Amino acid sequence: MDRTTCARIASLYDGRLQRGYVMGKLTNDPVYAATVAAIAGTQLPLLDLGCGIGLLGQYLSAQGHRLPYVGLDHDERKIVAGQRAAQRAGLDAMMTLRHADAAELPALHGHVALLDMLHYLPAKRQPALLQAAIRHLAPQGCLIIRNVLREPNWRFHATRIEEFFLRASGWIPGGAQHYPTADELRDPLENAGLDVRIEPLRGRTPFNSYLLVARPHC
Repeated sequence: MDRTTCARIASLYDGRLQRGYVMGKLTNDPVYAATVAAIAGTQLPLLDLGCGIGLLGQYLSAQGHRLPYVGLDHDERKIVAGQRAAQRAGLDAMMTLRHADAAELPALHGHVALLDMLHYLPAKRQPALLQAAIRHLAPQGCLIIRNVLREPNWRFHATRIEEFFLRASGWIPGGAQHYPTADELRDPLENAGLDVRIEPLRGRTPFNSYLLVARPHC
């Protein structure tokens, strides 16, 4: 996405800090473009669990996608910020942002995104959320997960340091709870009959982030 479009989206949000965060995410984080590539050629709604301030919905709209987008997040402050931005952009009809727990999923079937949120749940809650995400996939839908994976390398330790400061800042209340391994994500998805692809997706960061795309067998 060009910087002019990124700046336009950032201007929809309140305050210098929030706008700087949006600009940094849109210009440096490849996860939004990766999501667009994963759902290309489909006309299905997208359920974004842990949507934060709704950046994925804004990105999808800027790329010309008009499919319904429903974002859920337990942090009411972020939902309010995202709702304001969507209203200013005139995206109320396409974007729905709700303050809700990840266990309170709407009756929607399509694509499902879990971007950088699984590790904020305790280990015992992660499998249940994965199963719920699978149940909300349409036959032609895909599950898109971007998450830090637990591995014995310097990138993982750099991620833990960054997460400490996120928690201290109050941006992520409660902080990280459990970093899954690749097998903890892959195994339940493959056991449910999905084809799974995992690859690094770090962008311009030192963090141990991976993209997982899972689809029902054709």
